[in-house]
Amino acid sequence: MTTSFEYEKSAKYADLETIYANCSGPGGLKLAELIAYKLGLRPGARLLDVGTNHGYQTCFLAREYGVFVVGIDPYVDPDDEEGLYSVEHLARNARSWGVEDRILPIRIGVPDTGLATDWFDAVYSTTALEMIRGFDGEDRYRECLAEIHRVLRPGGLLGYGDPMHLEVDIPPDLLSLVTRGEPSWADCFATLDQTLDAFRSVGFEIVEADYAPDARLWWEEYARYDADGRPGDDPDSEAIRVDAGRWLSFGYVIARKAS
Repeated sequence: MTTSFEYEKSAKYADLETIYANCSGPGGLKLAELIAYKLGLRPGARLLDVGTNHGYQTCFLAREYGVFVVGIDPYVDPDDEEGLYSVEHLARNARSWGVEDRILPIRIGVPDTGLATDWFDAVYSTTALEMIRGFDGEDRYRECLAEIHRVLRPGGLLGYGDPMHLEVDIPPDLLSLVTRGEPSWADCFATLDQTLDAFRSVGFEIVEADYAPDARLWWEEYARYDADGRPGDDPDSEAIRVDAGRWLSFGYVIARKAS
């Protein structure tokens, strides 16, 4: 299958098993490259990465685009055998990537960051805030977006990507798979239009938004390589297989803080 975007920078990194072990959700470094391209990242820009996980995308952005990244994440992955905070993994990966001088990991999260107002040139956040919606509800999700809006400089851009679902009802044979767990995928994932409504409600201007052209391929790749999504008896992998692109997708938003 052909795609509408050429992933030239991420194509240099071929170890997908390692990439997916250090990223959250589908897309990996391809997602980071797509969002960076849409943001027009340039060397020297001050970038905030909200929800770094283990930080492979953060390191990729620092190395390939020459930006200075403040990476924030308050969590420990419950499946992490080392019991390290995500930003501890980020610091270690930054050293191994040779970009420790361009990355500042901080163990904080939205909406209570304490970061300076109007400071960042751009914000990057992928496969992170949907979990806030699922655990804490829509109001808390919007508070997180409002905090991102606050720390962006006037005219600055947010590049956002999250698992989303299409504007269709959940297929009956998929229902039990995407409503299991607390929170479930159905609790966490919204449509693109619902996401845009949330962005506008906190003051963002929408520059571009769509479902990613490679959303289904990213989900299938996630099922093959992610530590929690490999084929077999894993329910996430089963949901991706059963869905076959009918409900599950991945959306992105490029939004601007007004000057």
